[in-house]
Amino acid sequence: MTNALTSRQLFHEAGASWYWLLAGPLAAAAMLWIEISSGIGLRIVPPLCFLVLVSGFLAVQVKAARIHTSVELTSETLRQGTETISVDEIVRIFPEPEPEDEPKKWQSARALGELTGVPKGRTGIGLKLEDGRLVQAWARRHRDLRATLTELLAHRDTENLPPGATT
Repeated sequence: MTNALTSRQLFHEAGASWYWLLAGPLAAAAMLWIEISSGIGLRIVPPLCFLVLVSGFLAVQVKAARIHTSVELTSETLRQGTETISVDEIVRIFPEPEPEDEPKKWQSARALGELTGVPKGRTGIGLKLEDGRLVQAWARRHRDLRATLTELLAHRDTENLPPGATT
């Protein structure tokens, strides 16, 4: 593939939004309002503590989520959290299971990334790798990731056909 396609991002999920940090100033404002409306007067230390503690705790959580639950697909790699695999390693994408079906074998396979399973709020996508292992890719917008991966693999497979062969 060309270098222009190599670094092109085809799918991305950040994992968490930095907008959550707005809860710190909101907590501080609520504390100020409670102080003023209760007649205590304006004391700056409690709202400042709320601001620092809530913002600090959420900053750690958001940063961790952005590291461990982010997804990025380029034409050459699939990154799930901290684990990156080559798209060339993917042999098959299993179809989405029907709700009334019994669980498929891939649904109990290891989830990509260093987490113990598919992260909360995400849906697994069954993949078979070239060494025969079954794994689960995952995303919030799993149908978009599945469609993009399917299209990418179909494009890759047509590029690798011998001259004169048809699909």
